[in-house]
Amino acid sequence: MGLILGSGGKGGRRGRRALNAEINVTPFVDVMLVLLIVFMITAPLLVRGEDVALPKTRSGPIKTEPNDAPLAITVQADGTIFVQNTEVSIDELGAKLAAIIGEGYEQQMYLRADASVPYGRIMDVTAEVRAAGYTRLAFVTEQKK
Repeated sequence: MGLILGSGGKGGRRGRRALNAEINVTPFVDVMLVLLIVFMITAPLLVRGEDVALPKTRSGPIKTEPNDAPLAITVQADGTIFVQNTEVSIDELGAKLAAIIGEGYEQQMYLRADASVPYGRIMDVTAEVRAAGYTRLAFVTEQKK
């Protein structure tokens, strides 16, 4: 058995084929598309809120600051109250809000209430919010078309 070694010159195999200096982006595009699909599926699951049928009004959009992470209170049709995604009773609401803010809170807070919630229930929630020290309360609605 013999071993034939090429001289490495122009007559060898390597001399006829030039090196490919291009980057193959196909695997990169495949990975990016998979990641895009994963994030499109998981993002709505992470931003889950409570379902409420907001009343429709002619009011404009609420102006928020870009880095503002507002505190939200949700009142469902059956009268259940949520602070962010945590269920609280009307008796616990003031204490819970006071524990969250400490003393003074100048950022905007949002109140989302179902259209079928009685006005008295909304006023009870609003009174607890004011008693806890919140001064800027915005009512969230949907715009009429």
